[in-house]
Amino acid sequence: MKTITISSLQELDDAASRFLELKGRASVISFSGAMGAGKTTFIQALCRNLGIEVEVNSPTFSLVNEYFTPDGESIFHFDLYRIESPEELFDMGYEEYFYSGSLCLIEWPEKASSLIPEDALQVRIQVGENDARFIQF
Repeated sequence: MKTITISSLQELDDAASRFLELKGRASVISFSGAMGAGKTTFIQALCRNLGIEVEVNSPTFSLVNEYFTPDGESIFHFDLYRIESPEELFDMGYEEYFYSGSLCLIEWPEKASSLIPEDALQVRIQVGENDARFIQF
C-alpha cells in the first residue's frame, strides 16, 4: 500500500502529481472516505494536473461529468452518493464508461461496489490531525 500525506492545501497539486505518477495503468479509480475527507478536492487537483481548465465539480445530481484533456481525451467523474441502488448505474450505461479505457474517477464506490471493476485502483482518503489528509492506495 502506498500513502501520500497532504499537510496543507498548498501541497495538494504536488500530491496529485505524485499520485498520477504512482497510479500505474489504472483507468478506473475509486475514492472512499468520510464526508468532507476531500474526495472531490483531490479529484479537482488531479484534473488540474491533467490540464482540465473548466471548473470541476462533484456530479452529485447528474451522477457523471465528462471533462476533456488538452489532447481531447475524456475523463469521467462519478459521484454515487445519491444513488438508491446499483441498478441506477445500469440505466445510465455505466459499462460504456468503466470499460472504455478512459480515466474514470468514482466517488462513493461503496454505493455500487458490485459494479466497480475488480482491477479498479482503490483509494482511501483519511483525515489526520490539523486537517492533514492521507491518500492511501
